Amino acid sequence: MKRKITIIGSGFSSLSAACYLAQAGNQVTIFEKNSSPGGRARQMHQDGFVFDIGPSWYWMPDVFEKFFSDFGKKPSDYYQLERLDPGYQVYFGKDDSMLIGDSLEKIYAEFEKVEAGSAKKLKRFIGKAAHNYKIAIDELVYRPGISPLELVTPDTIKKLGYFFTTVKREVVKEFKNPKLAQILQFPVLFLGAKPSNTPAFYNFMNYADFGLGTWHPKEGMYSIVKGMVALAESLGVKIELNSPIDSILVKNKKTFGVKIKGKEILSDVVLSGADYHHTETLLEPEHRAYSEAYWSKKVFAPSSLLFFIGLDKKVKNVSHHTLFFDVDFDVHAESIYDDPKWPKEPLFYANFPSKSDASMAPEGKEGCFLLVPIAPGLEDTEALREAYFEIVFKRLEELTGQSLRKDILFRKSFCVNDFKSEYNSYKGNAYGMANTLLQTAFLRPKLKSKKVGNLFFSGQLTVPGPGVPPALISGKLVAGLIEKTTTTNR
Repeated sequence: MKRKITIIGSGFSSLSAACYLAQAGNQVTIFEKNSSPGGRARQMHQDGFVFDIGPSWYWMPDVFEKFFSDFGKKPSDYYQLERLDPGYQVYFGKDDSMLIGDSLEKIYAEFEKVEAGSAKKLKRFIGKAAHNYKIAIDELVYRPGISPLELVTPDTIKKLGYFFTTVKREVVKEFKNPKLAQILQFPVLFLGAKPSNTPAFYNFMNYADFGLGTWHPKEGMYSIVKGMVALAESLGVKIELNSPIDSILVKNKKTFGVKIKGKEILSDVVLSGADYHHTETLLEPEHRAYSEAYWSKKVFAPSSLLFFIGLDKKVKNVSHHTLFFDVDFDVHAESIYDDPKWPKEPLFYANFPSKSDASMAPEGKEGCFLLVPIAPGLEDTEALREAYFEIVFKRLEELTGQSLRKDILFRKSFCVNDFKSEYNSYKGNAYGMANTLLQTAFLRPKLKSKKVGNLFFSGQLTVPGPGVPPALISGKLVAGLIEKTTTTNR
């Protein structure tokens, strides 16, 4: 008999899980609180400009290929991909930037220009990172995080030392030039932790970056959501929008559905791809696996202050993805993780998708968003947003050598309070829980509730971690677990 499965939220992990569960013959319905599917991966349209207001980097293309191939499909069946060249640009000061090209040869040459002998070091470093990536993909990330034994393989035993040293230590051991060291430490920020707190094994992200490249789906990251929705619906998944969950129904320590707008929706299994902490607030306290004290002690990845800007002209001297590392990298990281506060001199990231994709802005104009990573849970006021806009926009103009202020057609901001209200995000975090040593694999919140039968979780607060590719994997893992461990209530 088909299981009736209710999924809370329609982010990447939920859509992934829905596809696998429907393929297995279950009756799957997704309930999404907002008016469009995709969870945090949404788009904003204004005056011909298109902005991805969630994820904006397409890394680890092999994970997307694996996902679609499980259904006899390819990414190209749903969206067009372009490998970016450069993948991104990094500013260290005025007239001082590096381009990370679309091949290892170009990157080796760029490193060599900065520091003689660094190309040889980088080849060796990337060789190790590539090996770690293969181990991660083939042996680790597709494990459900149930037991520490999942991490024990002949290959990981050989790499044990990499789990007890840090990314930063391994990088600075080889690369003395601070510019090169910062570029090699930057990808772990996507994992939401300081390089000095992230196990060195995670240098596999350097291979994901340099080796596999940075890509752009035509019409933006939301085209992935559209593709996954189309796939899910072709498999029979129903998606109900504007449907926030009131509570998760539990009887005899087992869920039997959810309540939406006062109405009970009965099902055999409930899976939440929404914020894990928020999901547990939909349960009575005795049914929650993790206490407020537990969550308060965890290391969370940053929140973000974002500005979405329409400009009346093309911007010079920038790439599709442009990072501004002209201030102290470590000091900003400390203001996120060690002493949470608004950074005095913030690093920031600028995204100009219309550099690569004419569909993202009207002809002759440029769409841009600016992102400042900040600690979750900070005070968020219009005055603070305004002050930080002035700081980062002025630096954008100065470092790229142009005046843009008079060309602003409109701008909108998004910050901690919006992450809370739009996504029920714990402390307004943007990326989930950091991948520190003590928050890796089986040490993360579990895919399966310890307190309530037939209740499951997916997404960036659980296994394997933050980011879009891990979310796709999380959906596959939880679907497999549901298939193995549940029966119908009827």
